Amino acid sequence: MTGSHLSEGPDETHEIGRRLGAAATPGTVLALSGALGAGKTQLAKGVAAGLGVESVVNSPTFILMNEHAGRLRMYHIDAYRLGDAEEASAAGLLDERQVDGVTVIEWADRLEGWLPVNRLEIRLDTPAEAPMHRVVRWTATDAAHERLAARALRPS
Repeated sequence: MTGSHLSEGPDETHEIGRRLGAAATPGTVLALSGALGAGKTQLAKGVAAGLGVESVVNSPTFILMNEHAGRLRMYHIDAYRLGDAEEASAAGLLDERQVDGVTVIEWADRLEGWLPVNRLEIRLDTPAEAPMHRVVRWTATDAAHERLAARALRPS
């Protein structure tokens, strides 16, 4: 399943994430990509809100991964500073403990070949004519993530 939606600002991007978090099930993997400032962290904050996370959610760029307690544990990974995908593997960023929670990976495109096979890929792009808007495109790679997308995302 693929689809897209136009987000008209940070609040709407956050709301998309909130719906994803509210509908997420154990083992959900959200692989986020897009340019610097595209809204990946805003979407991740929304996922956290949907999961009932009460701790502060910021980009974990300098520590690579943060864990947050909520309805399901959220594993928030940022691959921006990784030299290559093997560093993520060596650092233990993707492992079996995440099957009971929700994994949100910013800069997921930097982990190509190392990402879990089953995931919802979400790309955020900024239209040149509307710099505050975001085009949010997604692709589900399996039935569980298709169901998540169907429940939480509105195709346009």
